[in-house]
Amino acid sequence: MTEDIKSLNQKELETFLCSLGEKPFRAKQIYPWLHVKHVEDFEEMTDISNKLKEKLKESSVLTVLRQVQVQCSKLDGTRKYLFALADGTMVESVLMRYKHGSSVCISSQAGCRMGCRFCASALGGLVRNLTPGEMLDQIYRIQKDLGERVSHVVVMGTGEPLDNYDNFLKFIELLSDEHGLNISQRNITVSTCGIVPRIRELAQEKLQITLALSLHASSQEKRLALMPVAKTYEIHEVIEACDYYFRQTGRRITYEYSLVGGINDSKEDARLLAGLMKGQNCHVNLIPVNPVRERDYAQPDPQAVVNFKKELEKYGINVTIRREMGRDIDGACGQLRKRFMDL
Repeated sequence: MTEDIKSLNQKELETFLCSLGEKPFRAKQIYPWLHVKHVEDFEEMTDISNKLKEKLKESSVLTVLRQVQVQCSKLDGTRKYLFALADGTMVESVLMRYKHGSSVCISSQAGCRMGCRFCASALGGLVRNLTPGEMLDQIYRIQKDLGERVSHVVVMGTGEPLDNYDNFLKFIELLSDEHGLNISQRNITVSTCGIVPRIRELAQEKLQITLALSLHASSQEKRLALMPVAKTYEIHEVIEACDYYFRQTGRRITYEYSLVGGINDSKEDARLLAGLMKGQNCHVNLIPVNPVRERDYAQPDPQAVVNFKKELEKYGINVTIRREMGRDIDGACGQLRKRFMDL
């Protein structure tokens, strides 16, 4: 069985190279080629012998995603990438430009099995989990395409990161490693639909990443209608797990709330939502839903979004309206991949 060399930390790389009869110090030579210079072929590693290159080719794979398509927004410079993995599976990633720097939103799975009603990512179900190397290489390919470093990473693309928990944890370790890309954990956000045991497990890791919960409803009844995960984890149980994450890490929770016209955008919804948030150190991010042609959910009108925000603020809730990015380029999660697969 060949080793996924890009998914190994430096210590694991040492152990792997020793198993090939090499000295441990070789890991310090090879690791930067993978995670700093982002080479696409073992032949590009100029300070190791041809014999070692051959050993690596025979016993490991070097994960390199192939760029299939890129769409560039004329509105805000957002770039949406469609990448092919080695087995032909497609994933998508997004580069977003902000005043504070460039942020990359990556996928953690090919497809998704969570089935959220308004999300294009779930159409077609889960194909497979991504390896840590495949998650990382989305960032590496985008940096190479741009010729610049990204400052923030969001695990909020296709897939449920906590449904790919072990690979996700390893990805965070490699991404924040001082010998690699060295992205501060405080500049990493992970979004989950609310797998309670995993949220609690993640809290115990005491990482400094931001946890964003896809809440999208003000009551258990409405959450059940939008998100099948609510059948397993009741809304108050999920909120309690997020509060536990805050208490363990000191990191303020972000609650993502997609506003769907006529479904969850009423004054009563705002009141109930504020009740759920009461006493928590949190932030609510309002997202006017991005329409998907396979679903019949519509965006509320802009004034309804503003009114919802004002109603939450009346109850002392810290709230913002997410700036829409890449609306002209299949901006919502899963749309570009789905359109390509339908061709």
